[in-house]
Parts: sequence; structure tokens; C-alpha cells
Amino acid sequence: MSETGKESIMKELPLSRAFTLIEPGPVTLVTTHDGARDNVMTITWTMVMDFTPRFAITTGPWNHSWTALSETGECVIAIPTLDMIDTVIGIGTCSGAEVDKFQRFGLARLPARHVRAPLIGDCLANIECRVVDIIERHGIVVLDGLAAWFDGDRQETRTLHAVGDGTFVVDGDRLDRREAMRSKLPEGI
Repeated sequence: MSETGKESIMKELPLSRAFTLIEPGPVTLVTTHDGARDNVMTITWTMVMDFTPRFAITTGPWNHSWTALSETGECVIAIPTLDMIDTVIGIGTCSGAEVDKFQRFGLARLPARHVRAPLIGDCLANIECRVVDIIERHGIVVLDGLAAWFDGDRQETRTLHAVGDGTFVVDGDRLDRREAMRSKLPEGI
């Protein structure tokens, strides 16, 4: 019995699975351009760092896009939706060293304004970014957003969240509590 007099229903979870309890931001597609060609990778660990357009992704030298990302210092974070789940998985399970992923998956390349990496027209949104820091020890790439693009006409707007074990969570209902949180939100939000 616990201190409250209730029998505990908590069961120990193997520590090796603890990461599945803390869902990160949505699954993203990150595009790069290495000077010769475009590439795209699936990133499941993306986060917003504060109320400014500063973001972080986790990747490393094992990923073909790493060299272009670290050498050019720029990329695009594209936000896919539920209807793209098979494309997102396909992109993440093949290498840009061996295949042109834009061609294989029929992705619409759109020109970015501030970076050479393309926007993905199939996605809900795109954020052009510059690399401001790379914490190699942890594979963390810190990015500053330069421009953001959003497709307000898109029918499917639900994003994907990787649990880390091959399963995904999909966004559901949006609960509006802005007025209750007004004192903590930046002006204009």
C-alpha cells in the first residue's frame, strides 16, 4: 500500500525505454543542399528552444545530411502531416548517399528565400534556418529561423510524433487556454 492507502498500480519500466515517455516535438523533414544536390532526412527529435525562432535537432555523422548541414550551416525544417507518414518513414529508412530522395518520394521542391536547401511543398510548413551552434558530443544542432512558410489551404494539418519504438502519436484536439496563460506568453501570441 502507498501513503494514500491505495495499492500502487505503477509498474517498473525498463530504463532503456524511458525515452518513450517524453514525446518531443513533431517529426520533421530537414532539407539540405551540399553545393551539388538537395537531400532530405527525417528527424524525430526536434525542439523549440524558447519563444524566439530558435530550434534544435538531434542528428550526427552517421546521417548523410550531416556533412552538408555542418559545412553549409543552413537547412530547412519542413513539417509533414499524417497523410505523409509512409513518405516520412521511407525518407528515414534510406540514405541520400544512395538515392535522390526528392525524386524517389516525389517531393515538391520549392525555392527558399534565404538558404540553398529547398522547401518541401508537400508539407504543412517550412522554416528556413541557419546553424548557430553544433554540440557534437550530443549531436545537437541549434538553428535560428530566418523565414517561415505555412500552407493554410492544406486539408490535413495533424502532425506526427515519434514515440521512438516504431509507433507514432498524432495530434488531436486543440485546447485553447491562451487567456489563462496570457501573462506568460509573448506579445502578439
